[in-house]
Amino acid sequence: METITQAAIIGIDVSRDWLDIHCLPEGKRARFPNKVEGHDQVAQLALKLGALVCFEATGGQEWRLWSALDAKGVATRQLPPAQIKAFAASRGTRAKTDRIDAELIAQFMVFRSDAGRSLPHEKIRLLRALASKRGQLVETRKRLLPQIKAHEKLGSADMFDTMDAKLTELLDHQIAELETRIEQTMASDKELAARVGILRSVPGIGPVASTMLIAEMPELGQLSGQQAAALVGLAPIAHDSGAMRGKRAIAGGRRLLRHAMFQAALVASHHNPVLKTFADRLRAAGKPHKVVITAVARKLVTIVNALCKTQQTWTVKPL
Repeated sequence: METITQAAIIGIDVSRDWLDIHCLPEGKRARFPNKVEGHDQVAQLALKLGALVCFEATGGQEWRLWSALDAKGVATRQLPPAQIKAFAASRGTRAKTDRIDAELIAQFMVFRSDAGRSLPHEKIRLLRALASKRGQLVETRKRLLPQIKAHEKLGSADMFDTMDAKLTELLDHQIAELETRIEQTMASDKELAARVGILRSVPGIGPVASTMLIAEMPELGQLSGQQAAALVGLAPIAHDSGAMRGKRAIAGGRRLLRHAMFQAALVASHHNPVLKTFADRLRAAGKPHKVVITAVARKLVTIVNALCKTQQTWTVKPL
C-alpha cells in the first residue's frame, strides 16, 4: 500500500468561488479565492509545509487548481466524493459546511493514504474533457428524439419539422467534430496510439469504449484484474451475514466508464467469439440479462487490462 511521506496534509473543499483549507497536523484553517492568486497561495503554503494537497472530484471546479499545483511541483490527490461521504457517516459527522468538509477530506487522506488519483498528463485531460462533452451532446440528442415524436402525435410536426431538423443536424455535426478531435488527439501521441490499437483489437471495444478506457482509467495495465474491475465498479460485492448468503452486487467505481463498458459488453456478448461463448453459458444457466452483461463487462475490463500490461493485441484464447 502506498503511504504518505509528506509531513503535512492540506484538505481543500473546492467551490466555484472559494477554496476552504484545513491543514494537518496543526489544524490551521484558511480561505483563498478559487482564482490564480488563490492557487498561488495554496501552492506556496503546500511547498512551505511539504504538504500533500487533496480535494474531492467536483465535476470540474478543481481542475484549474489541480493543474496549477501540479505545475509548481505540489503533490496532489483527487478523492472520490462517495468515500468522503461514507467516512463522514462513520465518524458520526452530520453537519456540513465548507470548513467541515475540508477537515474531513484531510482526515480521510490520513485514514486512506492509498486513495485518490494523481493528475493525468495533459493529453489524457484533454481526452477526458472531449469525451465528457461528447457524452453530454449524445445525451441531449437522445432526449430530443422523444420530443420530436411527441410533436408528431400532437399533429404539430409541420410547425417544428425545420427547427428539429436543424437542431438534430447541429448536434450530429458537433458530435462528429468532437469524435474527429478525439481521434486526432490519440493519433498524435505514440503511446496513446499504441494503446488504442491494443484496445480496439478486442471485438466489442470500439471508438467510444476505447476512448473512455484511456481517458477515465490511465492506470490500465498497472493493476491486477480484480483491481481494474473494482475501479470501474464491476467487482461483485458480498452481502453475507452468519449463515445468510446474500446476492452479490456491483457498486461504486467510475460511473461514466462503467456505462461505456456495459455498451461494449452488449456488443461483445454477441460478436466476440470468446465472450459470446461465455455469455451463452451464463444464459443457459438461467442468469438474468443484467447479470450476464455485467459479467461480460467485467471480463472485458480484465482482458484489456492484461493486454495493456503485456503490450499485446487480442488473440482468441479460451477463458
